[in-house]
Amino acid sequence: MNHVILAEPSVLLAGLTLLIFLPVCLGLMVFWVWMLISAIQNPVLGDGEKIGWVLAIIFLQILGALLYFFIGHPKRHQPPPPISPA
Repeated sequence: MNHVILAEPSVLLAGLTLLIFLPVCLGLMVFWVWMLISAIQNPVLGDGEKIGWVLAIIFLQILGALLYFFIGHPKRHQPPPPISPA
């Protein structure tokens, strides 16, 4: 008498959800950190603009990172503004 014990559907669903949810969350976290570092190190942004982007990324979380990716991040490929003599 061999009885095969199958896991309950709810356990399988929880495991499948974890397999999908965990990598997505980790990817979003990596993207958020990447955009935060990019905003801090972007040489084209002025000080006020840089502070604004960093605050937007911190307080708006993934929405702020997405906004920076599409609006602020492309400015990274522009030449830096000339430094005026003091």
